[in-house]
Amino acid sequence: MRVVVSEFISLDGVVQAPGGPDEDTDGGFAHGGWSHPFFNEVVGGAFADAVEKADALLFGRRTWQTMAAAWPGRAGDPFADRMNALPKYVVSATLGEDELTWNGTRLIGGADAVGRIRGLRAEAGGDLVVMGSPTLVRTLLAEGLVDELRLMIMPVLLGGGKSVFPGDGAMRTLELVSSVTSDTGVHVCTYRPAAPSA
Repeated sequence: MRVVVSEFISLDGVVQAPGGPDEDTDGGFAHGGWSHPFFNEVVGGAFADAVEKADALLFGRRTWQTMAAAWPGRAGDPFADRMNALPKYVVSATLGEDELTWNGTRLIGGADAVGRIRGLRAEAGGDLVVMGSPTLVRTLLAEGLVDELRLMIMPVLLGGGKSVFPGDGAMRTLELVSSVTSDTGVHVCTYRPAAPSA
């Protein structure tokens, strides 16, 4: 399986709480819902494309809890039906099996996460899509477990907040595979790890 990360991201690299004001206020973050003015058919299409090609979804705990509270109640919409039908994995050291109320969710313990995700990546299948989940994505990038990074780069500066990028000082070179610009100024860019130079 390919690990594909899909993120709404500001020009200054923030991914925190794009969906709503109460989504994630950690650190006093006050700009929840910042992606809404830039959302259009191009942005929605990129998000839908990632989910359409997914064989499973992978989340960190907070993002999974937000999604699990939102999507099951939207049954009847084709995109929501797809989200609800896909197998899901959530990485958490605190959730219990009895809390996995969203259809098709399996728990990956925090201590086992990297090894389990390496195992999933080695299995036959399509894309294992990660949305949001900044702590998880930082780990996946640091461990070299991301096969594709789809960034919906929105023309806004948020002045600080959570990022998906590792802060370990290591250089990681990517290659741009595709880029589309929406009429709201969003650059939808797909990157893959660059092949090592000979």
